[in-house]
Amino acid sequence: MKRKCLTALAVVLGLGFSGVSVSLADSSWPRPHLLGKEYTSFRPPEQSASPDSTSLQLVEPSGVVTLHQALTLALMKNPELTAFSWELRATEAQSLQARLLPNPELEVEVENFGGTGSFGGLDEAETTVHLGQLVELGGKRSKRKRAATVEQDLAGWDYEIQRIQVFTETSKAFVDVLAAQQRLALNQDFVGLAQQVLEVVSERVRAGKGSPIEEIKAGVSLSSRLIERDRAENELTAAREVLAATWGGRAPTFTEAQGDLERSSEIPPLEVLRERMARNPEADRWVVEMDSHRASLAMEKARRFPDVTLRGGVRHYNPTDDWAFVAGIAVPIPLFDRNQGATLEAKYRLIKAEEQRRALQVRVQTSLIRIYQRLTAARSEAISLRNDVLPGARRAFEATGEGFRQGKFGYLDVLDTQRIYFEAQARYIEALADLQKAIADAEGLLGEPLDEIANSA
Repeated sequence: MKRKCLTALAVVLGLGFSGVSVSLADSSWPRPHLLGKEYTSFRPPEQSASPDSTSLQLVEPSGVVTLHQALTLALMKNPELTAFSWELRATEAQSLQARLLPNPELEVEVENFGGTGSFGGLDEAETTVHLGQLVELGGKRSKRKRAATVEQDLAGWDYEIQRIQVFTETSKAFVDVLAAQQRLALNQDFVGLAQQVLEVVSERVRAGKGSPIEEIKAGVSLSSRLIERDRAENELTAAREVLAATWGGRAPTFTEAQGDLERSSEIPPLEVLRERMARNPEADRWVVEMDSHRASLAMEKARRFPDVTLRGGVRHYNPTDDWAFVAGIAVPIPLFDRNQGATLEAKYRLIKAEEQRRALQVRVQTSLIRIYQRLTAARSEAISLRNDVLPGARRAFEATGEGFRQGKFGYLDVLDTQRIYFEAQARYIEALADLQKAIADAEGLLGEPLDEIANSA
């Protein structure tokens, strides 16, 4: 009998402690949208001891940097995107934890010893060893697994949205550097022109053919151009630092950004873009967000059902050296707490999420209209400046300059045409930059390049 009881206890203990072996599965990283899908973004290794082991060895460019290089660096080294990737790993671990069974409890109890009389020693002692196991009812474990899986999917969408945001902001920062470089080059050219004009005016004054007032005005004009050049240099420095910050650089190591501001994308009609809004990353995320709230509500409803604890074991009687089985069950009585408040809270949060989803749809549609207006306005302005304004301003400036050297025009005529030509070129640079940044915003909102939308329309 004793041998049978010990064997039975060993079986019970073996079943209780033989947990299901669960390992952290490969990350279900979200499928990237079309925008930037050809680039690799940072993914931390599984079960890494510390983030230090994932230090990237990508070298920042020390000379010319291209848009491709900037995007590659940003997607691999951007600190915010890296943080989102670790959050995704954390939800993987959370999903693993949700699949685990509750641990069994081993309890050893000794009674009837250390007292008086015959109970003074251990001769009359009774020893009970039993194993307890919590049994979850109401499908709690399956619902917990479902909620954790949805949370993991939601973290994946947060990561994807952040990836697209980093892609968009890096593209816009690169455009700002290109525009700042062109503005600086433009100001340097006009500083040189102002110096030439000052030299010509000074010679005319010395020859008695011009007024000293014109020489003073030419000197003031040169000083103004020098101030504008210094401002352009400061703007370029700031733009370079912003671009380097997209990949976590403390200071830019590149010397020049190489790209084409006049590169353009085909702009599809607004109705075509509206149809593509269903693929908007935020809209896709909110589908999972709603699933998350539904899973939370199901989990809170399942918690209304009390869990039971089963206990079983053996008891040894010292006086007779006999053994016997013991069994028990513990059931909470849901008299007061039936998880009413948490269930109601989950319901309200689901309703709130539905309203937030509707608000998002309105906000995204409004953003699309505003971005589309920026797109069309910037493109129209750039085309008008390139085809109409700049050629006329250039001809007027060149003719006035030549006439001034021949004595046909006064200095004020030169100054006026120079100002018009300079402003037209500066406006053209700004229009191109606005167009490129509006394209980046539109693609970030839609999650795919405009060219691909136009080709598939």
